[in-house]
Amino acid sequence: MTELIRLSKLMAERGLCSRREADAYIERGWVFVDGLKVDVLGTKVAPDCEIRLAQQADQQQQRRVTILLHKPVGYVSGQPEPGFTPALALIQRDTQWQESRGPAFSPAMLKGLAPAGRLDIDSTGLLVLTQDGRIARHLIGDDSQVEKEYLVRVEGRLDEKGLALLNHGLSLDGHKLRPAKVSWQNRDQLRFILKEGRKRQIRRMCELVGLKVVGLKRVRIGRVRLGELPLGQWRYLREDERF
Repeated sequence: MTELIRLSKLMAERGLCSRREADAYIERGWVFVDGLKVDVLGTKVAPDCEIRLAQQADQQQQRRVTILLHKPVGYVSGQPEPGFTPALALIQRDTQWQESRGPAFSPAMLKGLAPAGRLDIDSTGLLVLTQDGRIARHLIGDDSQVEKEYLVRVEGRLDEKGLALLNHGLSLDGHKLRPAKVSWQNRDQLRFILKEGRKRQIRRMCELVGLKVVGLKRVRIGRVRLGELPLGQWRYLREDERF
């Protein structure tokens, strides 16, 4: 007998929306399972069922904002501790990159805008903030396979064995890390390409092989690059861009 699954969970697993959004759509009667409207929270369905969203849900998702920010050092990406400023504070009218396309800043777009991934206070580079649960799950879900690329300036000596360990073989917090792609960019800078993002992961990886990180910049997430976006400024994710 096929085990039923909660509808909101299945919607999130399929990338239709976040679980919170799924519950909201279900309450509004905007979800159809095998052609029938479902408006009761907690409903369980067959894992192979057909799920369709009403036009209203599609329109709401299309209005969701996703922003690319070139985060400077000194800002935290997530919930700030006392005395620290969140990167969200940089999303203002006068920090919108004038060379980018998209509508002008509106305070309403800040509602529900949250970082999809972390970039620690001592690091700079590309940070994604979004209102779209589908994008957030794609970038930071447990099963995400999206690459993140970093340029990392280091101090110390690294032999071939240490470089091999950076690519595969290290563990953090009792968990083996996924294989990475790590190579020398120049004599004092490494290029890291990861598919995960544990807290201060690159800095801790480097410490394990005797290196000290003195500069860290994220330059790419998936197929989206930081490019020429100036430090401290932001732009919208373009319609032709996909992570």
